[in-house]
Amino acid sequence: MDKKNALRAGALAAGTTLMMLLMSSPALALTRDDGDDPGKGLSVVQTLGLYVLAPLVLFAVIAGLVMVLDKSKVRVIKPKATKA
Repeated sequence: MDKKNALRAGALAAGTTLMMLLMSSPALALTRDDGDDPGKGLSVVQTLGLYVLAPLVLFAVIAGLVMVLDKSKVRVIKPKATKA
């Protein structure tokens, strides 16, 4: 029964993805709309900084704040292995 559910979920995911790809129309992205003013594109360095470096820095800052501001006093200490 588990294999049947996995097959059903895979078929649903594949079907949904296929329908999304078929329904989208990337050719319309080339057509300009009225009032469209896109500006200049980003360089490779700017793109990597915006989509790779900035999220990593933000993750590190949030993780650091969570560790520094942790107020819990309970620490779990693993018991030492006893020789038998």
